[in-house]
Amino acid sequence: MRNTYNTPLNSRYSSKEMSYLFSDEMKFKTWRKLWVALAESEKELGLNITDEQIEELKKNIDNINYEVAEKREKEVRHDVMSHVYAYGVQCPAAKGIIHLGATSCYVGDNTDIIIMKEALKVVKNKIINVINELSKFAVKYKDVPTLGFTHLQPAQLTTVGKRATLWIQDLVLDLENIEFVLEKMRFRGVKGTTGTQASFMELFNENEDKVKALDKMVSRKMGFEDAFKVTGQTYPRKLDSIVLNTLSEVAQSAYKFSNDIRLLQSMKEVEEPFEKNQIGSSAMAYKRNPMRCERIGALARYIIVDALNPAITASTQWFERTLDDSANKRISVPEAFLALDGVLNLYLNVSSNMVVYEKVIAKHVNDELPFMATENIIMECVKKGGDRQELHEKIRTHSMEAAHRVKSEGLNNDLLDRIANDSFFNLTKEEILSSVDPNKFVGRAPSQVIDFVEEVVKPILKDNEKLLGLQAHIQV
Repeated sequence: MRNTYNTPLNSRYSSKEMSYLFSDEMKFKTWRKLWVALAESEKELGLNITDEQIEELKKNIDNINYEVAEKREKEVRHDVMSHVYAYGVQCPAAKGIIHLGATSCYVGDNTDIIIMKEALKVVKNKIINVINELSKFAVKYKDVPTLGFTHLQPAQLTTVGKRATLWIQDLVLDLENIEFVLEKMRFRGVKGTTGTQASFMELFNENEDKVKALDKMVSRKMGFEDAFKVTGQTYPRKLDSIVLNTLSEVAQSAYKFSNDIRLLQSMKEVEEPFEKNQIGSSAMAYKRNPMRCERIGALARYIIVDALNPAITASTQWFERTLDDSANKRISVPEAFLALDGVLNLYLNVSSNMVVYEKVIAKHVNDELPFMATENIIMECVKKGGDRQELHEKIRTHSMEAAHRVKSEGLNNDLLDRIANDSFFNLTKEEILSSVDPNKFVGRAPSQVIDFVEEVVKPILKDNEKLLGLQAHIQV
């Protein structure tokens, strides 16, 4: 529909896989699965529920009669009871036992937790694939010297591949956090209206063992080993905050990567992929804008700010629950996942197709390296009997003159020629050049890449090899 607002998170950024998880179909089918799990468990624990009723419910999990539910909701103004009614229309034999003893949060909250868990798995999958692509890039360019930057000023050399390991390390930390959250994620379970399980105590004639068993049975049927031991009406809203903080951390890592690539593209050293017919600017036809990385930054910024929503919600829940969480979490949680999905699609696309211009990188290195190499040159002269203090003063003078030539006159850096032409140094041009080989200034950077990939990255990829091979398709 073009005459009403449609979220660009669906139309432009997120994948169909992630979008489906937050769809009405996923939600309402999960509600029905929860009602089946509840009825099955109640039957197994001795309530008067028949196999025929269970089978009737199972047969109608997927064919949801939305029209009936929507019509009913207009009458009763309650979404859960409208779907209980609609399910009962399709399952006349079972309608009396649907939602037995439960509160709305039984389906609403448990479904939210299931969806967040599945969505986190999608995020994990994409992070692992980005790590895989970046690790291949790191190994390929582990030996290519490049200017390191501190304060955005040229510093000691590193390598293109070593810089990539910094991006990977951020994602490894994010992956560890996601795996921790997934491992610790609990089900709300079967807790009743204020979390006391009073309705289930009545159903099971005050038999606490059966009520406790019901909580465990339903949780396990829905794929959770554990449920929160205590809740109010809802699961602790801190869970939403924990999850979105985790998404924010991933967004921060992607944002940092995208900024680095944007800066490198400005220097013409590394570029994100640029398609044959892509237009960089409506006015400046020559431009190759880093639009993918700019979009990563834009969406990441949204996620980082969005993470404040569940933090505030968690801190303002009154006693057992207050409903000002509902409208907010309907928006903030899905949009964080959809936006991050868009970020990771872009990250995967860029990381698997980056273009490196080694000659430009080498030129930038060579422009700055003479200044960085002065200590090595001094050492070579000292070996030939020179006085370090006198050599230092000579080089300082030449360096200032060369810097003035570069900055004020826009000319090339002629420091090495100045030193070669100064007999005080007693070095040939060849000797000077041999002492300023860029590969001598990168320290352990190449071997750090190998160590990091072998010791950190490969174990992750091996443990998750079935998840590899994902390709990102960006829509615009």
